[in-house]
Amino acid sequence: MTTLTTTPDGRAARKAAPPASPAPAARRPRQGSTVLAVPALVWYLVFMVGPLLAIFVIAALHWPGMLQPVSFAELDNARVVLDDPVFWDAVRNTAVQLAVAVPVMIVCAFMLGYYVAQRPPGHRVLRYLLFIPGLISTPAKAMVFYAALSPDGLLNGGLESVGLGSLADAWLASPSTALACLIALDIWAGIGFTAVLFAARLGSVPDELGEAAQLDGAGHWRTMWSVHFPVIRDYVGVVTMLQFLWTLFGSAQHVLLLTQGGPGTSSTTLSFLVYQKAFIAADLGYSQTVGVLLFLAGLVGLLTIRRVFRQNY
Repeated sequence: MTTLTTTPDGRAARKAAPPASPAPAARRPRQGSTVLAVPALVWYLVFMVGPLLAIFVIAALHWPGMLQPVSFAELDNARVVLDDPVFWDAVRNTAVQLAVAVPVMIVCAFMLGYYVAQRPPGHRVLRYLLFIPGLISTPAKAMVFYAALSPDGLLNGGLESVGLGSLADAWLASPSTALACLIALDIWAGIGFTAVLFAARLGSVPDELGEAAQLDGAGHWRTMWSVHFPVIRDYVGVVTMLQFLWTLFGSAQHVLLLTQGGPGTSSTTLSFLVYQKAFIAADLGYSQTVGVLLFLAGLVGLLTIRRVFRQNY
């Protein structure tokens, strides 16, 4: 390609234009990044998807123990589970546990996290103190509650010292209070850590929002629920889903350490029933049938929570 230029004597002359630079070659995707993801993908398939599929397979088998012969049970395990009153007691106890523990924990943790996010005096120390239940092992937590709730424990001793000895009870051995004690342990163990999560998220909310609300006459209570809560609504949903899963699937360890599902079946939950039937009763087909139902309940719960807490904009 040529261009016209003017010489000093006024005549036009042709000048060759510099060659155009070649177009950059199209970038090819790197194959190395895909190769690096293969170990993680294999790990996920073997240790996550594999056990999940195994639950559905074992639920269709008659397997009375690890070393016993296995036979195909078709739908017999499902019929046995649905006809078992112990299963329905576990369903009721689990429903009560979720209906009480999760809302109380989320509401109280959000309020406590909002207080910490306001940076009151000593808020840094308070953040560390809230982490203490999360740093204690599950057996240690169970021992703390056993020491407080046993017949000669701290709670009964405190009631007797203030003249309310008539209210003393064997809290962990009473059918009317055993499940409530487990729910109290769930709330105590999870509220502090959840409050720290909320405080971290609320700390990223612009201060101007709260200041503008207070200039309009809103108090802390209205600012907390009408301003800050809608801003982090989706994050509240994520934390609620985590607490829902931890309560639904993790209650077996507390039941095992404190009540063994008793008295009777008053504190038997679905997750503990899975453990009990697999490792004590050696009925793996029954156990994994309950595991399948527990998985479906968790899936429905997650979808429901996600729909409730999704943003409206």
